Amino acid sequence: MDDLEAVVGPRGNNTRDAERIEILGELHGEVMVFQSMAIKEISRAGAQIETGFPLQLDCLHDFRLTLGDRSVVVKGRVVHCSITEVEQELVLYRSGLEFIEPSDGVSTVISEFIDAIKNGRRAL
Repeated sequence: MDDLEAVVGPRGNNTRDAERIEILGELHGEVMVFQSMAIKEISRAGAQIETGFPLQLDCLHDFRLTLGDRSVVVKGRVVHCSITEVEQELVLYRSGLEFIEPSDGVSTVISEFIDAIKNGRRAL
């Protein structure tokens, strides 16, 4: 295979905007995938969530929170994670999150959601 064929491909149809090069050796990365979770507790500073997979301590993740009819994405640091339930082939994990520098807009949505829950409970 010559250099042109490596970039263009064996059929000669170059569909890439930029040249791709082969990595000799190893080059690692990570993929960010949104997985479902249950929000068990929430505060203005963090949350406790339940997942079907463990989260590594001190790692930062982006979390999409659906709070009523609004949805926000907030960066959080995992401060603890433990197994909470084991049923046959299902394992559930509880993790504590610390929100990291949420934007003013995200903080407002979280605060309004918490206030709405508190006000709703007072009305009962």
